[in-house]
Amino acid sequence: QVRLVESGGRLVQAGDSVELSCAASKSTFNTYTMGWFRQAPGKERHFLARMNGNPGFTSYADSVKGRFTLSRDNAKNTLHLQMNNLRPEDTAVYYCAAGRITGNTMTTDYWGQGTQVIVSA
Repeated sequence: QVRLVESGGRLVQAGDSVELSCAASKSTFNTYTMGWFRQAPGKERHFLARMNGNPGFTSYADSVKGRFTLSRDNAKNTLHLQMNNLRPEDTAVYYCAAGRITGNTMTTDYWGQGTQVIVSA
């Protein structure tokens, strides 16, 4: 059973930074590609970033490249998403995911429960 537990979502102002965390088991990190997606109100869920392998090789969506950074704490089996210079359009529920890479895309097998980030103007 794969369990992903996100934390860190909160209400911030435009320009602020937030770090999201996703805790999982060591076997999950060793088995799956780990990533983050987000879903804004009334919109579809979109890929943001992924990390696979050890050391982790990362890939980002163009919309967040340069502002968002993935990192992994191997001692705590936690994946972090550092989000800087947040904008109101970053308001969404952010989901941690575990899956596989198919071609050039991440296919998700497991989702976390989501954590809400709200960015006020």
